[in-house]
Amino acid sequence: MSKAQGKSLIAASMLLCSFNLMAGSEAFKPGTVLPQYGKIAEVETSVTIPKEMQFKVVFDMSKAAEPGKVNRSLDSLARFINMHVSNGVALDDIDLMMVVHGSAVKDFTQDKFYQSTQALPNINAELINQLSKLGVKFNLCGQSAAYYDVSLQQLLPGVDMALSAMTAHAIAAKEGYSLNPF
Repeated sequence: MSKAQGKSLIAASMLLCSFNLMAGSEAFKPGTVLPQYGKIAEVETSVTIPKEMQFKVVFDMSKAAEPGKVNRSLDSLARFINMHVSNGVALDDIDLMMVVHGSAVKDFTQDKFYQSTQALPNINAELINQLSKLGVKFNLCGQSAAYYDVSLQQLLPGVDMALSAMTAHAIAAKEGYSLNPF
């Protein structure tokens, strides 16, 4: 193979790879429960969700979103709900909890506090409100809140404060939640 042919082959490979990436992101569409959040893709699977499956899952988040952007971990909760409901799981069979610690505590504060530290409105508040209405539980680490000078009164409605994230995870495990590692 000549040097020119090699360069052409590399260029063609790069073009093909970039096309596949673009095609992949286009596969994600709004879900039916939270259409503004948690886009999902239809996939052919070989693992069947049992008919009587009841999901009881706890997630963990420790990083704040970039100001003006929805926290990716919150969007993952919406995606979990959207993809399972669109695949036949009843909404009543989905019980989710998010344990919040580290800088992520900022994303769970009311606008007055949030804007004093981030200089923008808290764009996460709307999704947290919608998820709370669906029964998602939010347990915020009290130790992280103390570090970031966040009081219980500064939290968004539907957000509870635990002694610590470690405590919240231990309680979730005792209550039968499985830990989602993502």
